Amino acid sequence: MKIFILEDERLAAQQLEQLLLDIDDTCKIIGSAKSVESGLEWFKTNTPPDLIFSDIRLLDGLSFDLFQQIDVNIPIIFTTAYDQYAIRAFETNSIDYLLKPIQKDKLMASLGKYKLLMASHSPAPDYSDVLKALSKRDQEYKMRFMIRNGNKILAIPVEKIAYFYSQNKLTHIVTEDGKRYPYDQPLEVIDQQLDPRIFFRANRKYVISFASIAEIHPYFKGRIKINLTPETDDEVVISAEKTPEFKIWLDQ
Repeated sequence: MKIFILEDERLAAQQLEQLLLDIDDTCKIIGSAKSVESGLEWFKTNTPPDLIFSDIRLLDGLSFDLFQQIDVNIPIIFTTAYDQYAIRAFETNSIDYLLKPIQKDKLMASLGKYKLLMASHSPAPDYSDVLKALSKRDQEYKMRFMIRNGNKILAIPVEKIAYFYSQNKLTHIVTEDGKRYPYDQPLEVIDQQLDPRIFFRANRKYVISFASIAEIHPYFKGRIKINLTPETDDEVVISAEKTPEFKIWLDQ
């Protein structure tokens, strides 16, 4: 089984590849890409794979931007943290999906669905409804976060939030006035609920707002270090792989 992976997070791509090989040693990863542009170049010069695993948000746009420019008749399993509204569109169109972080048993089930699809000779799914569902998310970003504070429940407007961070498997909200609150959702879920024009997933530990950035500094090996306000307890560093995306986000 020849597989192509579209994923802008190097670690996520490596973990997916290892899981696939653990499940089925006939899997062969014949290519990968982190962006729409690099994906297009690959498909122009290579034999198509049997199956595509694709994240939705890539370095330079949505993976659907790529699929609209090539003749896709290849089954696609999406890896995503999108909410249930978008997921309903995936289900309606018989498109399989894996919610991040990917679990081995879910991946096994997805590969099983792929094999059934091939055996039944079903036509390629229609991705247009999924793209429409995702485009509507611009109107559905969270406006506030409800948190428990002692015996009280607080509603924190997103415009008051400086950043989110994860520490020891716990997520925290930090407001612009320096207050910190625990929150019961992982960053992978929170990131998809925020307006990407205002918030950015800096790394595995931080989702930051544009307003929270105090200083930006070049760092070692093509990375970028950012100072936030309120101040953080540790360094916030953006990887060399994610630096181009960060610069595009800054220059909106």
